[in-house]
Amino acid sequence: MTTTVTRLVESPLGTLQLVANDSALTAIHFPGQHEAAAEERETNAVLALASAQLAEYFAGSRRAFDVPLDARGTPFQQAVWRALRAIPWGELRSYRDIACALHNPRAVRAVGAANGRNPLPIVVPCHRVIGANGSLTGFAGGLAAKVLLLELEGSLTEEGVAPTSGKST
Repeated sequence: MTTTVTRLVESPLGTLQLVANDSALTAIHFPGQHEAAAEERETNAVLALASAQLAEYFAGSRRAFDVPLDARGTPFQQAVWRALRAIPWGELRSYRDIACALHNPRAVRAVGAANGRNPLPIVVPCHRVIGANGSLTGFAGGLAAKVLLLELEGSLTEEGVAPTSGKST
């Protein structure tokens, strides 16, 4: 039987709840989205690694995550989440860019829905997806959190979306 464990970690976005099983990170919840805590066990290696990597990310010294992940979803959602992980740090993509990368340019709305169901925000960088017109669209952690993450990565400036955005994947 797999044990689910959680850890609360402080971040510039507020207190994040990390959820893991014995072998992989399964979810990250933003403040206000915390589920009832399962067993909290400080010795879980996955939570320790994820906590350390998130701290490095927020300190500006980590651009990619290599913590093991176990996001549950449909095959299409899994494909979208893989495409999200392929977006380089500091770059942005539109929902259409992701749909085209999946060889299904008509699936823009489905990509948006899968993006919204991403259980591992930040680590699977759904915050790097914007509207085709360059607008910042919804984000589970709220638009203020999305802005903070994009500013941290240098893809959002005071003038708006940085020029590296919108590159086709």
